[in-house]
Amino acid sequence: MFSQKTSATRRAPQRQRGRERVAALLEAAADCFIEKGFEAATMTEIAARAGAAIGSLYQFFPTKEALAQALLDRYAEALYARLGTLAARSAGWDSDQLGAQLIRLLVAFRRRYPAFVVLAESVTVPSEHSLAIRRRLRAELQALLARHAPSLAPADLHAVTIVVQQLMKAAVAVNAEPGLNGRKAALDQLQQALQLYLREALKARATP
Repeated sequence: MFSQKTSATRRAPQRQRGRERVAALLEAAADCFIEKGFEAATMTEIAARAGAAIGSLYQFFPTKEALAQALLDRYAEALYARLGTLAARSAGWDSDQLGAQLIRLLVAFRRRYPAFVVLAESVTVPSEHSLAIRRRLRAELQALLARHAPSLAPADLHAVTIVVQQLMKAAVAVNAEPGLNGRKAALDQLQQALQLYLREALKARATP
């Protein structure tokens, strides 16, 4: 579980060599967190996997929490960017196209950044930092949905956003479950469920 030590100050690299070292440390940390989980992974093995001295790791990341936080920030920014790109492309889409693309976006993101879910779910009591990321993600998704239902009341739009987000997360969980029989059929049905829900929930876009 993340502790209050996540607020410890870390030094940002000033030179290209330092930036490359930090990138290698983050990649090694992600691999360790995926394999062992946040709690079991150690700073010593992260440094060894990156081929760096333990002192070098602590120089940039004074705690394991700070290291995990840096990874979460990097992944979150990537997800914000993908949602923004999807929002820009979605202007002429109907609810079926939108539902399909939302499911695919999060499934593809989870496949590309598997450590994101590991870290997000490792927090028993979410810290303010992780909560801020979740709120930002929800706000980005809500802004996207608002484009398709501009007449929907804010409270209703917020509720729709929560439901859509949970259906997207369900698709991610199904896609990630090892050895699951009927995975494709289940994903297809989740996509259909989201599409049907959006058809009804976004009807307000047609309201004068």
